[in-house]
This record gives sequence, structure tokens and C-alpha cells, in this order.
Amino acid sequence: MALKLRPTVFEAETEYGIVLLDGESGRYFDLNESGALVLRTLLSGGTAGQAAQALTEEYAVELAEAAQDVEDLLTHLRTTRMVEG
Repeated sequence: MALKLRPTVFEAETEYGIVLLDGESGRYFDLNESGALVLRTLLSGGTAGQAAQALTEEYAVELAEAAQDVEDLLTHLRTTRMVEG
């Protein structure tokens, strides 16, 4: 199953990245530019590996570190129930 925002979660682009707001719980999550890049990659059907690769191409970060950052973000998004899949 591809990653997608839960139906009650809304996103808004900001000058600094993306803000996610869960209309049901009132919780919000602010993603910086690198987090927004990861989320966009995943929501467009990319894999965690592709998101990590996108980070290495955009920022000065090693692939192993980027992969861990992607996994950490995915864990947080799933734990806070911002995403499905």
C-alpha cells in the first residue's frame, strides 16, 4: 500500500516546508524543507530508499544517514497517525 495522508489530515505548503494538520485531533506537524522533500517523494509513490536518495542529491548527507532520517520520519508520521500505508 502506498503512503497517503489520512482523510482528516490536511497539508499546507509554507515558506519553510509543509505543515500537516489533523482536523480530527487538532495536532499539527511542521516539516522543514528536507522533511517536505521526503514526504512529497513518499506521497508520490516513491519508496523510502528513493526518498533517502533524494535527500543525498539535495543535501550534503550520506545515504545511511539519509535512510535513517527517512525511517525516523516515517515512524513519527505513523505513530502520530498522520499517514496511512
